[in-house]
Amino acid sequence: MLDIYVDADACPVKREIFRVAKRYGLKVILVSNSWMRTPESSWLKLVVVDKGADVVDDWIVEHTGSDDIVISGDIPLASRCLKKGSLVLGNTGRPFTEDNICDVLSIRDLLHDLREQGMMIGGPKPFAKKDRSRFLQELDKMVVKIRRRNPRSLRNSTPSDT
Repeated sequence: MLDIYVDADACPVKREIFRVAKRYGLKVILVSNSWMRTPESSWLKLVVVDKGADVVDDWIVEHTGSDDIVISGDIPLASRCLKKGSLVLGNTGRPFTEDNICDVLSIRDLLHDLREQGMMIGGPKPFAKKDRSRFLQELDKMVVKIRRRNPRSLRNSTPSDT
């Protein structure tokens, strides 16, 4: 069954995820280290795990599968989910794939090392309107891709509650 798992603690595109999930009748599982306000919906579940390094990541990896989508900006988590056969989408709408994950991990490690040595300061660019638009397009593409690959992966009814 196609579900969307979200590394929810710092996810800037929750509303967009909800919108796509409602359109396709998908279940969304938000995984976080702390409680957060979410809409009351039968298709939306908040899972609060213990605090600690990689606890959210471990829970997502344990529960996701080949007909699922994972939303996260965490590159090591993306790599682990790809190994389980999930499709993975970054918060800015950039898909993580088997073809690009090694390069993305290498760049991440290089930039981390440069920052630690003081050769580079700052982090990623601020989240922009175009990122939100790209995210919506790519999430829609992923849902359609899984639907074509496995038509039984989608639920039959569209959620009617908000």
